[in-house]
Amino acid sequence: MAIEGPLRELGIHDVFQLLDLSRKTGALRVTSELRHNAGVVHFLDGAVIYAEIHSNPHPLGGLLLRTGRITEADLERARDMQQRQGDKRRLGEILVAIGAITQRELQRQLRFQIEEVVFEVMSWNEGYFSFTEGELANAPAEATVRIPVEALLMEGARRIDEWSRIESRIPHVGIIPTLAPTPEGSEGELDLLPPEWEVLALIDGTRDIRALAKELGRSEFDIAKTVFGLESAGVAMLIEPGGQRRSRPSAASDVTEQLGRAEEALGRKDFEAARAAAGQAANLQPHDPAVHLLLGRIHLAAGRPPAAVEELRRALRLNPVCAPAHRLLGFALVGLGRFREAMDSWEQWEGLASRTEGEEAYLDEVKRARDAAQVLAGTGARG
Repeated sequence: MAIEGPLRELGIHDVFQLLDLSRKTGALRVTSELRHNAGVVHFLDGAVIYAEIHSNPHPLGGLLLRTGRITEADLERARDMQQRQGDKRRLGEILVAIGAITQRELQRQLRFQIEEVVFEVMSWNEGYFSFTEGELANAPAEATVRIPVEALLMEGARRIDEWSRIESRIPHVGIIPTLAPTPEGSEGELDLLPPEWEVLALIDGTRDIRALAKELGRSEFDIAKTVFGLESAGVAMLIEPGGQRRSRPSAASDVTEQLGRAEEALGRKDFEAARAAAGQAANLQPHDPAVHLLLGRIHLAAGRPPAAVEELRRALRLNPVCAPAHRLLGFALVGLGRFREAMDSWEQWEGLASRTEGEEAYLDEVKRARDAAQVLAGTGARG
């Protein structure tokens, strides 16, 4: 059974949903004359198990080598075992067996390869698709990953939303980041996460976002988001391929406006609107502790303690003496049943000399919460 047609009549997201709901097995081919590109996605009972694209044709061995997960010697040894010694195992299985890569990392790389192809194809709104149903006789031997279509559609929608937020600064992946000059007299330390340091170390003023992604073995979307954050923090500048620097608008007024909207929405308990506005502020100023403190408050009020803990700890990494973050972190940890950690957080809060009069007003509330947490921790509850 063949399903085919132009994407202008049936969008690619609808095609994926159709194949998912009908639990189809076969190969979906999508072509785009505008992009001079074509991709193939293999389905098994409605789940995606493999994908490849003309513009980035990397077999597993080449992908693992390019991303530094294995060495050329590892790859040669595995291929020799297949071709000369007649080993019938998949290349990935051999690489795991000889200790070149772990099974977990192998699966992660296979999934990454599939997702990048699928998300690229999902961004096409023109072209032609054709699905051929049947057993996957031509499916690559490395097709050992099964990804639910629903997960891909949700992540694809999230990426589209994220791109819409950063495209004013990064309209395409040909943008070249370069290091920003250090302000005179500046002695502050950068508080960056490991993935941010990884990108920063490779910024040389010549590699564009596409090249950085290829070098690091990460998605162009991921690198673009990281570069956007570095540029927002004043660590990097953005240059067009022709050498023209992209002017950086003042984000202070935009951040203030978004924080005001978030506070207003939080006041009326519209948590989704509050999170969206605060998220916009975080995109503009990802290294502002006040932004992450507000996100922590929103998640805590909405009954999402895991997200609250993550945001409040990010605020404390950026400002270790942020008293409200220490206090609220204690309550978020209680929501996870981690009572001893909550008590530690409140103890740090009580020891801060920087507490304002407003924070002092919470002394009795924190004391009652600490006493309760101590009782619960003593009963053997998680902590």
